[in-house]
Amino acid sequence: MTDDDFRQVTDTKVLAAMTHPLRRRLLSLLKLDGPATASLLAQRTGQAVGNISHHLRALAGAGLIEEVPELARDRRERWWRRTAGTLRWSSADFADEAASDLVFRAAESLNLDYQVSLLRQWAQADDEEHARWPAGPFSTDSWMRLTDAELAELGAEMIALIRRWADRELPADGQRRDPVFVFGRGIPGHP
Repeated sequence: MTDDDFRQVTDTKVLAAMTHPLRRRLLSLLKLDGPATASLLAQRTGQAVGNISHHLRALAGAGLIEEVPELARDRRERWWRRTAGTLRWSSADFADEAASDLVFRAAESLNLDYQVSLLRQWAQADDEEHARWPAGPFSTDSWMRLTDAELAELGAEMIALIRRWADRELPADGQRRDPVFVFGRGIPGHP
C-alpha cells in the first residue's frame, strides 16, 4: 500500500455504514485476509450467509468494498475486496451540521467500543494463549504538553510507524504470523 491508499470519509452515510459492529469486523477481515465471498466471511464470523450478504451490499453501497469478478469460478460466486487500505475521518468534516455531528459522535463511540472489546478479549484469553505471546503485547500511555500542531505531528508519526508494519510484505521465512491489533490515540484531557 502507498500513502495514497486511504480514503478520507466525509459522508455521514459512509461513516454510519463502516462503524456498524459487524461491518467493521467484515472490513477488518477483508483487510487482514484479502478478498472473500459471503460464505467464507460467514464461516469466519459465525453469521448466516444471508446476513453477511446484506452487510456486504451495504458496504458496497457506501463504496467501501467492491466486487472482484476475476476471482469468481462461476457467475453465481461473488468475491469482495476493500476499496481502500485505510479509512480516516475527522471531527472537522462533520462539525457543520448538528445531525452530522451526532453521527460522528456515535461513530467515534462505536469505534472506541470496538477497540476496547479487542483489548478485553485479550485480557480474558486463557493462559495458553498468553503463554504464546510472552514478549509481544504492550501497553503504553503518557501525559504530554503539546500544541494542536504537535499533537498532529505525533499522530502522523505514529500512523506512519503502524502503517509501515501493517503494509509490509510478509517475509517468506516459514514463521507463523498471527493477527495482531494495534491502535493508538492521542486526545486532550486532564488526569
